[in-house]
Amino acid sequence: MTNIRIPDVRPSRATAVSAPARVPVPSSARDRGTRLLATLFLAPTVVGIVVFTVVPIVGSIVLSLFHWNVIDSPTWAGAANYREVFTDSTVLVSFRNTLVFMVLAVALQLLIALTLALAVNGRMPVWLRSVFRSAFFFPLVLSAASISVVMKYLFNQDFGVVNWALGLIGIAPVPWLTSENSAMAAVILVYVWQQFGFSFLLFVGGLNNIPKEIHEAASLDGATSLRKHLHVTLPLLSPTLLVATVVGVINALQVFEQPYVLTDGGPGDSTRTVVMVIYESAFEQLRFGEASAVGVLLFVLIMAVTALQFRLSRRFVHYQ
Repeated sequence: MTNIRIPDVRPSRATAVSAPARVPVPSSARDRGTRLLATLFLAPTVVGIVVFTVVPIVGSIVLSLFHWNVIDSPTWAGAANYREVFTDSTVLVSFRNTLVFMVLAVALQLLIALTLALAVNGRMPVWLRSVFRSAFFFPLVLSAASISVVMKYLFNQDFGVVNWALGLIGIAPVPWLTSENSAMAAVILVYVWQQFGFSFLLFVGGLNNIPKEIHEAASLDGATSLRKHLHVTLPLLSPTLLVATVVGVINALQVFEQPYVLTDGGPGDSTRTVVMVIYESAFEQLRFGEASAVGVLLFVLIMAVTALQFRLSRRFVHYQ
């Protein structure tokens, strides 16, 4: 009889050593590692927000309840600083000027930015579109104080370039920076010239996200260019418009460099803003308690206006 040899199918020692069995890691350990990694990534941002935002806000609220001139020890004032704010005519005028400035500057900024964004988004070479984007955004990266110094010479009544250009078309020199009627207009023009580049880029990005098929369908239905912008472009651009408006309002309520350099709040108090009052009270008059009270009220105003904008956005903002 023939002997049948059964092959040895047992794994060799080399195979057993080279391919050890994998021990599964408990899910709880993976979750702890993921949370630890996320905490390490978020820690710098959280620490920065706490140190540079939360702590100053809380400190300002506490300081607004004291009288303090840096030299002497703080003394309790309670609500006296807030009562003084509401009875100080300069502070009340500064709040009025700031609100007027906010409305006019933000409206003009958004109008110019949207108009230029629609023009640049039209038919033009790609290289020319890039040139316009860079040119319109460039003033935003410059220092507001340096720009205001240059603009102060340009708007000078006697030798400024603006009045010289107006004289070429027969317009008499305008006292841009020395008249209560024109000083605020000059400050608004300088501010808008520097700030509209941010809104411009937001609108360009928003316009590029609108599908071209929607405009083509509107054209096939016989819609004119104006109707397409009113009934197609603006509704689809409303989320971007909300962001630009919120950011523009917050920045406008905190305006400081332009009126401080151009007019120093004058003539009179016609261009004095809330942040200028805070600066003068704290660093010129050493009334840090009163300055903190004004700052707290400005913070409350910014939060209230922002909340109102988001409340109204429920009716006017359309998300795709």
